[in-house]
Amino acid sequence: MAGLKSLAKDTAIYGVSSIVGRFLNYLLVPIYAAAMSAASGGYGVVTEVYAWTALLMVVLTYGMETTFFRFVNKETENPERVYSTVLCMVGSTSLLFAAVCLLFLHPLAGAMEYAEHPWYVGMMALVVAMDAFQCIPFAYLRYKKRPIRFAALKLFFILLNIALNLVYYVIMKGDDVFYAFLFNLICTSVIMLLLIPQLKFGGGFHKPLAKRMLVYSYPILILGVAGILNQVADKIIFRHIYPDKVEAKTQLAIYGACSKIAMIMAMLTQAFRYAYEPFVFGKSKDKDSKVIYAQAMKYFIIFTLLAFLAVMFYLDVLKYILAPDYWPGLRVVPIVMTAEIFMGIYFNLSFWYKLIDETKWGAYFSFAGCAILVLINIVFVPIYSYKACAWAGFIGYAVAMLLSYFVGQKKYPINYDLKAIGKYVALALVLYVISAFLPFENILLLLSVRTVLLVLFVAYIVKNDFPLHQIPVINRFIKK
Repeated sequence: MAGLKSLAKDTAIYGVSSIVGRFLNYLLVPIYAAAMSAASGGYGVVTEVYAWTALLMVVLTYGMETTFFRFVNKETENPERVYSTVLCMVGSTSLLFAAVCLLFLHPLAGAMEYAEHPWYVGMMALVVAMDAFQCIPFAYLRYKKRPIRFAALKLFFILLNIALNLVYYVIMKGDDVFYAFLFNLICTSVIMLLLIPQLKFGGGFHKPLAKRMLVYSYPILILGVAGILNQVADKIIFRHIYPDKVEAKTQLAIYGACSKIAMIMAMLTQAFRYAYEPFVFGKSKDKDSKVIYAQAMKYFIIFTLLAFLAVMFYLDVLKYILAPDYWPGLRVVPIVMTAEIFMGIYFNLSFWYKLIDETKWGAYFSFAGCAILVLINIVFVPIYSYKACAWAGFIGYAVAMLLSYFVGQKKYPINYDLKAIGKYVALALVLYVISAFLPFENILLLLSVRTVLLVLFVAYIVKNDFPLHQIPVINRFIKK
């Protein structure tokens, strides 16, 4: 139980930074939506370019975050040597990537159909190169149990970025997409300077160690590429498969903006991942590790279901972060959120093959999900537009999740509490369906009834898994 308390504490700190950070980042959505109408397709450009950025981030880190945690927790390895070797590797490849992109900037921009705006691509290349390198010192902060510094740097980046965007897009009434990328580049460069104290090369570069880490990491790279393609492939290929090239930018802008509302699931998954990854490898030698993994899975699902209901019950309020011309895309929010839940479960399941050093399985599962996603997009996007993108993600993640579970139960069996999890899923589904068919037109009455439904779900959680007498502070009043 002490292990879970430690996990909960770190998740809370990472979660605050992640959730608050993503919430603050949401401010960029109404800013961009107001400055760039859906019809202009400006936000569609932002959506597509950042989709490429996410994909390139996975390629340029090539599984070294997870590899770092795996090797730094081995008793036979020198932690400082592991860290400095990873820094040298990722730093060298990131620098090479940036140099090549700048050298061939115009051909690359032309290939991406941004020949008139080559520095969209140039700034993206510089940002992704620095971000990839920064992943390693940020991982080091997690290893050293320094979540406060980690969170402070992440939040500072976001606040600075928002401030610059507010000045240009709100105060100065600008509407040029160029500055969205420029501000990101400026903020990333500032964080690069602030991370200098964490750049420790004292352990040197150890070639034999690097080779062993690459052998471990290359399957993670493959599954990482497949995994991120599940998230961004639809946004990358959308313009190329939608029949009307002009309308495609508008449709992509609507889908990209509305998907942001569903990203609270990505926040929770990311927060959990930041704490869970070092926690899992650190607990792998303990006798009760499987019991803790099963408990962690249940609690993760409970809180993601709670987040799902909270967002869906108050979507009539949350939609106002977008301009009205983006509202037609709100119908995909529950689909995208459910897909994010599947992704989070898949992430939690993924540790069995990392712990037994058979990361190839992750590549198989991710590519299976990705192949389904891409196929659905290619066949149905020309007919159903971005609605097909949402369902493709839902089905793709569901397939990857189920494959990982069934194979994992044979390779590294964990006794998950499926009965309790099933009850939570069933209750959440029932409450969601009830809320969707409430016959109230008065918005205050509708939100009030939905709040009661949400309280019922919370009450069920408290009754079954979080008794009040076990909660600090509250238990003092109960004892009195």
